[in-house]
Amino acid sequence: QVQLVESGGGLAQPGGSLRLSCAASGFTFSNYAMTWYRQAPGKERELVGRISITPVALAYAAPVKGRFTIYRDNAENTVFLFMNNLDPNDTGVYCCQVPTFDAWGQGIQVTVSS
Repeated sequence: QVQLVESGGGLAQPGGSLRLSCAASGFTFSNYAMTWYRQAPGKERELVGRISITPVALAYAAPVKGRFTIYRDNAENTVFLFMNNLDPNDTGVYCCQVPTFDAWGQGIQVTVSS
């Protein structure tokens, strides 16, 4: 059974940083691309970025490019989202996903506010 569990969210000040983690189990993590999505209040869910099976991210959404970095640790079955220079517009629920299985984590809240 595919399981994804996010952690590391919370409150950050504008300009601050947070690191999200997504621990995966139930499948051979190293064989699958992973994605991060987010959903801001009152808005549709949007793709944040995607990382291929090698630790090289394929793409980031324009609003986060240059500020967010996705990294995967295949030995730990974990994908990370490093978020820097946070803006209040980054507030939302962040989820990781295994696109191949369309499996999702439960999501974790990130709030950027002074």
